[in-house]
Amino acid sequence: MMHEDTRRKQQYRNFTKSMQHLESALQIPNPDILQKAGMIQFFEMSFELSWNMVKDYLEVQGFMDIKSPRGAIEKAYEMGMKENGHDWMDLLSDRNLTTHTYDEQKATEMELLIKNKYFPLLNSLHNSFKQKLDEE
Repeated sequence: MMHEDTRRKQQYRNFTKSMQHLESALQIPNPDILQKAGMIQFFEMSFELSWNMVKDYLEVQGFMDIKSPRGAIEKAYEMGMKENGHDWMDLLSDRNLTTHTYDEQKATEMELLIKNKYFPLLNSLHNSFKQKLDEE
């Protein structure tokens, strides 16, 4: 149990750092393509850390069959850990596109989606886990 607590806290710290970097990137007015690429990278990193954090939390709750981001999102939504299940699925789909698309127009579209739709989702999850850790 001690190892699980340490792991969970470390995952949360890493997620927090990534979210702070993403938030800083979102503050840049009129970012150039390199800054957008950095923002997208922080978005991808934040998502990876978030779903792994959720997966590990669900495993502690007894759900050992979570093997993918989709599975983690679906189970977390089913358990009431996440709201806006369709938005999370959109986030997953768009995150999959960003890892394979190197297009300036797509980067600009993703900048707006991250800023207006996906950062708030990730931030809500971050706040939820902060509350869980504070209660322990």
